[in-house]
Amino acid sequence: MATQAPSSFYEQLPLPTLDRPFGIHLWPLLDKVWTPIVGYPVSEFRFVPGVTPMSTIKQAGIFVIIYYTIIFGGREWMRNREPYKLKGLFLAHNLFLTLISAGLLALYIEELLPTVVRGGIFHAICDAEGGWTQPLVVLYYMTYLTKYLELLDTVFLFLKKKPLTFLHCYHHGATALLCYTQLIGSTAVSWVPITLNLGVHVVMYWYYFQSARGVRIWWKEWVTRFQIIQFIIDLGRSQTTVQSPWTHADS
Repeated sequence: MATQAPSSFYEQLPLPTLDRPFGIHLWPLLDKVWTPIVGYPVSEFRFVPGVTPMSTIKQAGIFVIIYYTIIFGGREWMRNREPYKLKGLFLAHNLFLTLISAGLLALYIEELLPTVVRGGIFHAICDAEGGWTQPLVVLYYMTYLTKYLELLDTVFLFLKKKPLTFLHCYHHGATALLCYTQLIGSTAVSWVPITLNLGVHVVMYWYYFQSARGVRIWWKEWVTRFQIIQFIIDLGRSQTTVQSPWTHADS
């Protein structure tokens, strides 16, 4: 009776490896979801300005203008009305964003871990072959689209008559435009702030989901702390990237 080679047998086990950090390959699972919806395999996706949906500054700008018109107009419309409860919709919204953020983060890790380990951090943030591969562009685009879904956060706020802070409103609109500019600019370092942001969003939206269910969360103060830590790391990353001699090296 023939026996399998140890390497082949090991590769078939659902055990973590450098190329398969979660024990299974996640990319084929994404393709199974992507293909029926989009109509072609995920490997064929290309971000083409003016062709890909939401790929022009006009489209992105109009969407953001509509966002600000709705939230500030909606706040005035709600001024003399009773707040809506919207518990079911709020729960679904936050649970979905928790799951989509966690799924995207896992896909980023699967794509980036081998690159960082084998090629080094500078290769991953400065080289198109490190930080701007076709699979990563797919993930960047998917992340970009989620920023428009996250605008519903503010819609829930004004419908529930919660205060609309400047930081919240500015952050949501600016983040959508920032993700757009990174796609247009083919910025290989994009994965650094994106993965940090996704990690924060997994924690944040899970907290919102549990809080809406009436569950007391002992670590709620850490939600804000994680956000502050993310901003500090992003600022440090920006300065390091700008000052690095690799940034201005001749190609």
